[in-house]
Amino acid sequence: MSDTPETPRDDGASAATAAEPSFPPEARARLDEIKSRYPEGTKAALIPALHIAQEVWGGWLPEEAIRAVSNELGIPTPEVYGVVSFYDLFHQKPVGRHRLRVCTNLPCQLRGAEEIMEVLRDELGVAEDEVTPDGRCSFTHFECLGSCDTAPMMMLDDRYEENLTPERVREILKELE
Repeated sequence: MSDTPETPRDDGASAATAAEPSFPPEARARLDEIKSRYPEGTKAALIPALHIAQEVWGGWLPEEAIRAVSNELGIPTPEVYGVVSFYDLFHQKPVGRHRLRVCTNLPCQLRGAEEIMEVLRDELGVAEDEVTPDGRCSFTHFECLGSCDTAPMMMLDDRYEENLTPERVREILKELE
């Protein structure tokens, strides 16, 4: 994005100062539109605001992104952190352009989830929760993705990949840019 979010100051300056992290203009316009849907208050806009921030900050929410959401919505930063840490779809550390989430609930475990995790480790050359050197992929286990009848399965970004085999996982990885 051409407008880079600002870096926070550590001198105790108020949220109104220009040095506080903020959304770039395009993202702020999207946020303003979302906030207009909630006349009773901005807390209802918190989750959509976090999704916008995660997109702006490259797929994850560093401290400055969380503070920007806090500033934009007037919600205390610890409250924003509470929501970020509660939901698995918000990331507090860098992730790959493609995020793979392998279901490790019992049905997937019984049908080969651990083998799928091993293939991802071997093929990507990184451990779980690490990003490949080219920034292309990261993977993690996920307790349940709700597709037990198609186990083992994983999510690739926002798409389900079901009835996986080690060979199919290798094919999927080869197709990723």
